[in-house]
Order: sequence, then C-alpha cells, then structure tokens
Amino acid sequence: MWRYIMPVLMLMASNCVMTYAWYGHLKNMNDKAWWITALVSWSIALMEYMIMVPANRLGFQVYTLPQLKIIQEVISLSVFIPFAVYFMGQPWKWDFLWAALCMLGAVYFMFRD
Repeated sequence: MWRYIMPVLMLMASNCVMTYAWYGHLKNMNDKAWWITALVSWSIALMEYMIMVPANRLGFQVYTLPQLKIIQEVISLSVFIPFAVYFMGQPWKWDFLWAALCMLGAVYFMFRD
C-alpha cells in the first residue's frame, strides 16, 4: 500500500514547496530586483525537485504516466487554492470548487479501465 501512498505524499510536499517558489515572492520579495527573486525562487525550486524526481520515479512503478500527471494536477490545485486564499489573501471564489469538480472528472477518465 505504501508504494501507492508514498509518491502521492512526496508530490504533495514538493508541490507545497514549488507553489511557494512560484508565487511566494509576489508577497515577500516585491521590493527586490527580479533577478534576485529568480535566484531565490530557483534555489527553492531545487529543493522541490529533490522531492519531486524521486516521487515520480516511485510513482511510475505503480501508476501510468497519465495517472501520475493527473495526480500532480489535482495536488497542484489542492495546494494552490488554500495558498492563494490564506497566504496571498485572495478572495474565495466558487470557481475554485467548479475547477476542482472538473479535475475529478479528469481523474475519472485517467483511472478508468
């Protein structure tokens, strides 16, 4: 069972780090030059890759490539929405829910036999 769960947990961790690398600078480094921000973001992204690459290698042993990709996309949306609302102070929108429901449809199509 851990062969199925561990890649998902690792992808969740990597996505939390990557979401911060992609968007955290918009809140925390607005006053810095873009190239400084890029270097900081790249260093954070390196940490993300150190988690994501082994997660994908483990995941590819038990999931197909399309399944692995849709897992990542669902995780990405699941991480991004709370990040946007709570960390970045964006207002909640019902469109977040509708987007999540569309993703569930995508999951169905990727995992059906």
